[in-house]
Amino acid sequence: MKILNIKFIAIALLTLITSGNAFSQISKAEIIATGLTCSMCSNAINKQLKAMEVVESVSTDLNTNTFTVQFKNNNSVQPMVLKNAVEKAGFFVGSMVLTMPFDNVKAQDNAVVKQDEATFVFIDTKAQVLSGETKVKILDEGFVTQKEYKKLVKSYSKYPTYVDGSDNNYHIKTL
Repeated sequence: MKILNIKFIAIALLTLITSGNAFSQISKAEIIATGLTCSMCSNAINKQLKAMEVVESVSTDLNTNTFTVQFKNNNSVQPMVLKNAVEKAGFFVGSMVLTMPFDNVKAQDNAVVKQDEATFVFIDTKAQVLSGETKVKILDEGFVTQKEYKKLVKSYSKYPTYVDGSDNNYHIKTL
C-alpha cells in the first residue's frame, strides 16, 4: 500500500512538472480588425469582445483599428473564439498577436506546444528557450489578411499542418 502511494505521488509530480513547460493561458490579445469605416463599427467589435466571460477589459485604438483584450486569470480562451467574435460583429481579423506566458519552452522551427484542445506550431523560429510573457503572431488563414495569407502559403508549404487548415492548429511566430 505504501509503495502504491509513493508511485501515485511520483506520477502526480511528474505530470505536474511536465505540464509546467507549456503555457497555461493567454494573458493578452492585440487584434487588428479590417473593414471598419467608423466608430460605430469599432463599437460593434468592442461589444462582442466585452460580452465574453474570459475578457477582463478591452481598449480600442481607432487610428490603427487595434483592439487590445486583457483576459481574466486562469482562462482557457482559444484564438478561434476571438476571431469568431470579430466576425460575428461583421468584420475580419487582419492580424492577431497573443501575449502568452512560457515556462522554459524550447521554441524551434516546427516545434509543437499544446494548450487545452489547441495545438500551437512554431514557424520560422530560431531555436531558443522561452520564459515569461512572450508575444506571438498567429499566421493562419483568418488571422492575417487574405493578401498576406496567399504569400504565407507559398512560403510555408513545407509545413504539412499549415496547408491543412485544421481549426485547432495555430501556427505562430515569436516577435
